[in-house]
Amino acid sequence: MLTNSRDVIRRLERDGWTLVRVTGSHHVFKSTISGKTVVVPHPKKDLGKGLVRAIYKGAGWKPD
Repeated sequence: MLTNSRDVIRRLERDGWTLVRVTGSHHVFKSTISGKTVVVPHPKKDLGKGLVRAIYKGAGWKPD
């Protein structure tokens, strides 16, 4: 699983998610396909495993 916020953001953008807004250090992405939203704290080197799991679930990704 990706634990670096930069890598998570890169994968979201590659999968077609677009940055909707930035509030403080939280980047909010929206899927152009499903309409779901995912919030990623950035910049953050090490995301907690619970947060990473929630991002994966929200994005519809399978755990590595």
